[in-house]
Parts: sequence; structure tokens; C-alpha cells
Amino acid sequence: MKANKSVIMLCLLLFSISGNVFAQWENTGDVRIAEQSISKIDSLLKINLKIDLSDLAVQSNLAVDIIPVLLGRDEQTLRLPKLLVTGRNRHIVFQRMPQKETEGQREVRRYNKKEQYADYTISIPYQKWMGRASLSLVLDLCGCGWDVLANKRMGVTDITINDQADYIPVLAYKVPAKEIKIRQKSGQAYLDFPVNKIKIFPNYRNNVAELGKIQATIDSVRNDPNATITSVAVRGYASPEGSYANNERLAKGRSEALLAYVRERYGLDGADTEASYEAEDWQGLEARVERSSMPAREALLDVIRDASIDDPDRREEKLRGVDGGEPYRYLVKEIYPALRHSDYKVSYTIRPISVEEAKELIYNDPKQLSLDEMFRVAQTYETGSAEFKEVFEIAVRMYPDDPVSNLNAALTAIDAGRLESAHRYLAKTSDSAERTLAEAAIAMLENRLDEAEALLGKLSDDPSVASQVEENLRQIAAKREELAD
Repeated sequence: MKANKSVIMLCLLLFSISGNVFAQWENTGDVRIAEQSISKIDSLLKINLKIDLSDLAVQSNLAVDIIPVLLGRDEQTLRLPKLLVTGRNRHIVFQRMPQKETEGQREVRRYNKKEQYADYTISIPYQKWMGRASLSLVLDLCGCGWDVLANKRMGVTDITINDQADYIPVLAYKVPAKEIKIRQKSGQAYLDFPVNKIKIFPNYRNNVAELGKIQATIDSVRNDPNATITSVAVRGYASPEGSYANNERLAKGRSEALLAYVRERYGLDGADTEASYEAEDWQGLEARVERSSMPAREALLDVIRDASIDDPDRREEKLRGVDGGEPYRYLVKEIYPALRHSDYKVSYTIRPISVEEAKELIYNDPKQLSLDEMFRVAQTYETGSAEFKEVFEIAVRMYPDDPVSNLNAALTAIDAGRLESAHRYLAKTSDSAERTLAEAAIAMLENRLDEAEALLGKLSDDPSVASQVEENLRQIAAKREELAD
């Protein structure tokens, strides 16, 4: 490729122009291509030129035509709309011309003896020959027209476009394994108990709302016709305030009381139930103090994290003594209440879903579907269609860390030309023939042909992707022949 700052000397047209005509046109000087970019975006070839007009002199009543031309290897010629560089009076005339007479022309007024740049931007329908073309300029200083000047071209740059459309890599989607769909819903309830009591009083303080949270979670599963509750687990936590032995009694008793309340209210026939407890939630205390801006924060954390203290009652005693006890009083009032909580988890299964049902649920409630069920939905659509791709995009959102969902999402991204997204998805997949095939496809589209061939070579003995490997190698060979021409 030639240098971006191609200098185009506006010659004095030393070919057959009559003396009278030559005397009439006294435009002269140099123009430079200061910046350039040529790219293919979707089905368009986009050309951007920044033309330096600083050394060009244009008479007030005259103009200079700058005509970009694309030249193909097989003598294809495409003349692009010209840039009209006008003097002062000619500019005024141009502005007054009817639109139909100026359509397709770009015009810029030249301010002589001043630094000046003109931007030339155009997008045209891309044709394959343009990927190995060259861009030239024809400069008309004399008003002689295209027929006279067509062969007096000044080269700007060669164009090399690695056209992804030249390749249609053949990919292999991976079928997810069938699974028993186990789901969970969980939450936290902050129940109030009278001091040193373990019995649940549903109407005590804020218990109506807190018990309502548990009820809403269980009801959301029980009312789902596709779901069956398999287990309910409750884990109770107490704060470090008071003796460890008493806190253990309270945490254990309150957890068991809550589970009994839930069993009594909902029955839960056939479901496993479990009650567990954490006598003192020191881990929660550490996290909340660390996030706070409370007084003596660092001193409190030093005590909480001191591994040499193995007696929780002694640890709490040391907390009481920090800075005369004021930080501890803050703990009791502002942080300890949040440590007295009951965590609950409802586990359930979802029945197998038919393809027709799944085609509705994929948009309305996709969490009810397994990857296998989503895959079967995708198979009802034409490969590569918008619906086909959308299913795999939903699947990877629902299963963001699953290797199979990420692999298939990568393939749809490759098919759409979104190679950066494909790279991100592939990073979360496991080794497989399908993944190697996808990596080879990306290498093809990025015109890394040697790497693509090497990756495909690794799959030469794998019958599961033999047809895909053969077709991709054929496309690479065809591309190499084209590049050799």
C-alpha cells in the first residue's frame, strides 16, 4: 500500500490543449492526500479522504474537478462523484444551481493562500473486484472533461480488503446433554422473637411481613403447574451478643421452630426438610463492619480476625473493650440485628417440556427450560435465521457459565460476523472438536489462513466433523488460488 500522504502534482497538462484554452484556465498548484481510510462495512465500500488543498490556487470564476476512480485488476473502472473545488464567484453560482444539476457532486470553496482541507466521504455498493482494486484521482484543471483526462490518473492507494463474505465457514453446533431440571429459590427472613424465646409468634412486631416473604417464595413454586417441591431447608443465625451457649440454643431452637411452622402450614408431602444453624454469625459481622464507616472500624476488624482467639465469648469480650465500649454499643444497635436472620432455600424440579410448549416459554419464562429443550426449539427454525440465533442468545443468558451454551452462542456470533463476541464466548468453553472448528472459522474470517489450516488439520481424524473440515479446507484452497492470481 502506498503512503497515506500521496502527493498529487497538478500538472500543467502538457498534452494537446490550445493556447487560448490554456490561457483561460490558470488554476495550478499541488494537492495532497493527508489522511485516508477505505473499508468494507456490511455490503458497502466506504471511502474517506482528507485532501489538503493548501497549495492549490483556484481563480474566482473557475473550478478544479477532483474525480476519484476505482480501478480493478481486470480493468474494471468506476468513476465516483467528483469533488468540485470552486473559486469565490463559481461557488456562488454553484449554490444557486437547481438541486437536480448539483446532485451527486461534492463542492468546496477554495480560500487561496490559506491552509485548507476538504473531506471526501462516500459509501458505494461493494463488489468483489473492489477488494483488490486501486484508488486514483483524475484532476481537471482545464475543464477538458473526463474523455480527455481519463488516462491521466494519479495513484492514491491500493485497496486490499480481506472480505469475510468470501468465506462461509461450516460450523458444528453441540447438542446439550439431557438433564433433570433442578431449580432453587432462596431468601432471608428477619424474624422477631421475645428475649430468650424460640417460639414463633406470627403477629409479633414485623413477623407478618417476614413470614410473608417465605410464604411468597413457597407459593411461587407450589402454584407453578410445571414445578414440584423436592426440599425446603432453613438455616438460622444469631448475633454474637451474649454467651455462645445461649446463642447456640436460640439459633438451633428458632431454626427448628421456623421449619416446623413451614411444615405445618404447607404440608410439603414428599419433600425433604432440613433445619440447621450458625450459633454466632461472625462471618456476617466481619463483612458488615468492613463495609461500614463506623468508629474504630479497623480496631474491631483486628479483633474479629484475630486467629489466636478461639473462644467466641472471649472474642466478644475484647470487642466490648475497644475504645471504652462506644464502638461495641454501635454494633449492638446498628449491626447485630441484621445478623439475626433465617436463610431459607426451596429446591424443586421442572417437568420435561414439549417443543411446542418450549417455543412459548423460551420468550416468556426461559428459566423453566433446559439447554437441551432450548436446543430442540432452535432446530425448528432455519439454521442461521434470526429466530435460530435468538434462541442461542437466550440460552447463554440463562446459562452464562455453561460450556455448551457458550459454544453455541459463539457459533451464532461467528455466523453474524461478531468475532469479538465469539472470542469471549469461546473463552468459557471446554476443549472439543466443535470448539476447534469454531476457532478455525474465526481464523478464516480474519484471513489467518495458515492458522486455520493448522486447526483444521487437528480434526482430520475426527469423523464427527469430517464434512465441515473438508468444506472449510476447500474454501481456504479457493481463496489461496484467488490471492495467487
